[in-house]
Amino acid sequence: MTVTGAGLACSPSRAYLGGMGRFLGRFNPFRALLDLRRYLGTRQKYEILFLFGSLMACILIVGGFAAGSTVEREWQRPTIIYVQSWRADRTDAEIIAQQKIDQAKKDALAAKQKKLDDENQAAFKRLNDKVSPWL
Repeated sequence: MTVTGAGLACSPSRAYLGGMGRFLGRFNPFRALLDLRRYLGTRQKYEILFLFGSLMACILIVGGFAAGSTVEREWQRPTIIYVQSWRADRTDAEIIAQQKIDQAKKDALAAKQKKLDDENQAAFKRLNDKVSPWL
């Protein structure tokens, strides 16, 4: 311990990741390769062939899934929503009239969506009726 001032003691500086630094300092990639070489040197020839065969099978399976997982999405034009600006001096009657117009548009869209949902539900019901005897 070093003393820096009158009556004050400082603890010795600790390295970042104190004990972890000593632990990680023992790992060396060259020593790992030497250990792997030493391990493979003690194995029989057929064991090494099966090791590399199994590694190649795993690489082919994972690579096949990775190559087949690309799904290209069809490009769609971005939907731009413009904000309407309203006059500050509108009357309540004008506001209510505009709300009625907007509500009619909203109801038409909701009816269209309901029709699409009903068609999809009917298609799934037909599919379920065809498949249910097999289950």
